[in-house]
Amino acid sequence: MLLASHTNDSLDVTDVTDAPTVVERVLIVEDDPATRMGLTELVRTWGFLADSAEDGEEALRKVTAFRPAIVVTDLVMPRMDGHALLRALHEHDVDISVVILTAQGSVESAVEAIKDGAYDYLTKPVDPQRLQILLQKVVERQETMREVKALRRQLRDQGSFGRMTGSSPGMRKVYRIIEQAAPTSASVLIIGESGTGKELVAQTIHQLSPRSAAPFVAINCAAIPETLLESEIFGHEKGAFTGASERRQGCFELADHGTLFLDEIAEMTPATQVKLLRVLQERAFRRLGGRQEQKVDVRVIAATNQDPAEAVKNGKLREDLYYRLNVFAMTLPTLRERKEDLSLLIQSFLGEFNARNGKSIVALNHEAMRILESHNWPGNVRELRNVIERATILADGQFIEPRHLPNVLVQVGETAQRALSLSPGTTVEEAERRLIQMTLEHTKDNKTRAADILGISLKTLHNKLNKLKLRK
Repeated sequence: MLLASHTNDSLDVTDVTDAPTVVERVLIVEDDPATRMGLTELVRTWGFLADSAEDGEEALRKVTAFRPAIVVTDLVMPRMDGHALLRALHEHDVDISVVILTAQGSVESAVEAIKDGAYDYLTKPVDPQRLQILLQKVVERQETMREVKALRRQLRDQGSFGRMTGSSPGMRKVYRIIEQAAPTSASVLIIGESGTGKELVAQTIHQLSPRSAAPFVAINCAAIPETLLESEIFGHEKGAFTGASERRQGCFELADHGTLFLDEIAEMTPATQVKLLRVLQERAFRRLGGRQEQKVDVRVIAATNQDPAEAVKNGKLREDLYYRLNVFAMTLPTLRERKEDLSLLIQSFLGEFNARNGKSIVALNHEAMRILESHNWPGNVRELRNVIERATILADGQFIEPRHLPNVLVQVGETAQRALSLSPGTTVEEAERRLIQMTLEHTKDNKTRAADILGISLKTLHNKLNKLKLRK
């Protein structure tokens, strides 16, 4: 028998009339002709598009032409059974939900099929109501999967680039340079304030390069004492200096065939800069205290939070080294310059910290979001990341509220709200006065930084201060 016998408590085929909201294609795979035909016609009465196959081999041929979203297959069939069909669909990476039909005696085999990726199973004879409910659940799952794919595609189109997030013009420009630079072995110079993600950019370049399987080694030149920096970079021989009790490899050897990231390159001493320039030119170096030259194949990516032209002018960065590193150069925008990326960054961090802390924070409430939008983010993306991590831990519901944010952010946000509460009749001059006052309070009267926040030159700010009689 194809179907379970109908009683007064069960639905007749003609009573099951709810059609799926989305018309899906269903392929029935069954070796018994009567069962195959009956199931196919039954599924069609529910509004699905249905076709059939007598075994797994025929089913695979029909998958290409018919393109079903759901396959309902018998488990035991000649030539290719349900297990083999399921494996074949997975090997071809076909996004199809599979429902297994099985006799009472082979439920264990059906459970094994679910472990192998089948969506669910039904025992024979098939109950029409249970089959329809199951198919409707599969349709809902298919719709959910489509939404997930659309969201992923949307995120990618909006500016997700590897582990980097942002869709602002400044970030898209950075992505284009990364795409150009990554396939080459050319040196790269990354310029940006602290916290803008210079090391993340370097890692992305490495991961997209032919060197991705080799090491990525990072060193912060500003964090290591001058006396030890050269040893860290080039290594040393035993006895090279007091305390050198054994030979030690430096960063160049550790990064051989890979990428070496030198952060804060302008903090390197002139003598070390000369040696670095030679390695870039000759692809060879000597360890401290060593006589034998070591050959290396290393791509160097350097970074600085200073204006490199100013660093050259002030003697902090050798001009010849600057030009050697400046094959590909990019300037990372500050967070205050790309506040349109704030929502994307917050959602990315929420996903990360929800998973890490077992939370389910959905978003920030309106007031908390307003506070973050009014903040100037001197610490850039790193500061935002720390704020969201702290708030995720403190939040006890689905939303982050102002009480979960650092007090300094809340106070600045309240100051901004008061300063910018304008009423009809307020003159442009008065509005400008309040904005400049608020900004100077925020920067503790640092006019250079205030001018940067306001998007004007320092000279223009001084002129406005004189005009508005705000100079102390």
